[in-house]
Amino acid sequence: MTENRTFRVITYGCQMNAHDSERISGLLEEAGYVPAAGDGDPDVVVFNTCAVRENADNRLYGNLGHLRPTKLARPGMQIAVGGCLAQKDRGEIVRKAPWVDVVFGTHNIGSLPVLLERARHNAAAEVEILESLEVFPSTLPTRRESTYAGWVSISVGCNNTCTFCIVPALRGKEKDRRPGDILAEVRALAAEGVLEVTLLGQNVNSYGVEFGDRYAFGKLLRACGDVEGLERVRFTSPHPKDFTDDVIAAMAETANVCHSLHMPLQSGSDAVLRAMRRSYRSEKYLGIIDKVRAAMPDAAITTDIIVGFPGETDADFEQTLEVVRAARYSSAFTFQYSKRPGTPAATMESQVPKQVVRERYDRLIDTLEDISWAENKRLVGETLEVLVAVGEGRKDTSTGRLSGRARDGRLVHFAAPADAGIRPGDIVHTTVTYAAPHHLNADGPLVSHRRTRAGDAWEAGRVTRTPGVSLGMPTIGAPPPQPAAHC
Repeated sequence: MTENRTFRVITYGCQMNAHDSERISGLLEEAGYVPAAGDGDPDVVVFNTCAVRENADNRLYGNLGHLRPTKLARPGMQIAVGGCLAQKDRGEIVRKAPWVDVVFGTHNIGSLPVLLERARHNAAAEVEILESLEVFPSTLPTRRESTYAGWVSISVGCNNTCTFCIVPALRGKEKDRRPGDILAEVRALAAEGVLEVTLLGQNVNSYGVEFGDRYAFGKLLRACGDVEGLERVRFTSPHPKDFTDDVIAAMAETANVCHSLHMPLQSGSDAVLRAMRRSYRSEKYLGIIDKVRAAMPDAAITTDIIVGFPGETDADFEQTLEVVRAARYSSAFTFQYSKRPGTPAATMESQVPKQVVRERYDRLIDTLEDISWAENKRLVGETLEVLVAVGEGRKDTSTGRLSGRARDGRLVHFAAPADAGIRPGDIVHTTVTYAAPHHLNADGPLVSHRRTRAGDAWEAGRVTRTPGVSLGMPTIGAPPPQPAAHC
């Protein structure tokens, strides 16, 4: 029996994993489990893992080790491990940590409740890893912690073969949802009061490849503009090789699509990009950035950069710095290259010494911070629309500020009277008074405050729940005509 058994999901990695964890929570609630309150020990702990970084293994096994005494003291407790690392390590997890009850992969999230029951009944570990997608994740119920922002998966898997990345081996080939199914989920979120939606995919702008429409992603962005109550649309992450002019036009011409773009660079060296099997070069990349800025001068552009890829020379790294200076990023996710077993790059010659990687990495960070600070200073005196968030400002309690995100994705800390009644999910307009490399402060009086349904839901303590939405698998040949609002 699962009645009154509590659970907690611990998530590592990307937004795709965070969204999968919402599905896991929805599944467990539907099966009768209850979210654990506070810091107490739950009856079920689920680790949703990532395999991208070198320390992913150490982090998981370290946490499993910390849980072992608790598990031994509570015989009814269960531990499950899912996600990319589970897909990669499979039965190795139970060999290293035999107190784990369930191991499930990226393709069978929906099996978790059954596997937990089977493990309890048989008093033995259950390991189930499928090689291909069993049920599209969006057909599963979802428990969304945020009342004001939601993720919507438009595709899973990836058809690229980047030599540093293990994700395609763990997530499989790209599978696309039908536009109508995606929009049904977006409308369901908006009906719940959600103001902001982020469209997710390993490569969002290749969306449509499975049903033969290379312009499907731009059409999807425009269709989101017709969803009543939806105020902000974001997406992540596109790939430069698939980024087309119609997407730029859709971003510029659709009122609720935010002028923020996460465009992974990885390296500014054409030689390194070739070794990475990234099928674009720095000139094409910067050309896309120029087109985006021409259409949307206020666009904030962020990126991913890997330092120290095998064979990277000082000259290669300098080329990366040149692209960074030209692109003028508002922020960046930066990584020191680390070997991932199972990727071609792990066996390449000319691995760069760690000391050299660290020195280059520090120089990159200094360059990026100088640029992001200069870009943020340009906004001092500007009035921004901010969607009030929870958990964004770690120092909010001590500074007396609230925090949220501007439409371009920048983090804004703003002053507000204690009696103003501002809730997470509300919208404020406030004027920037100070800029730092990673955030903006607005310490003057608020220009305006709009109470929203999302703020009402947060105040009432409601959790946004959405049912699964059917996949509608594409058929062979040309897709049937879609209604104009659904394409």
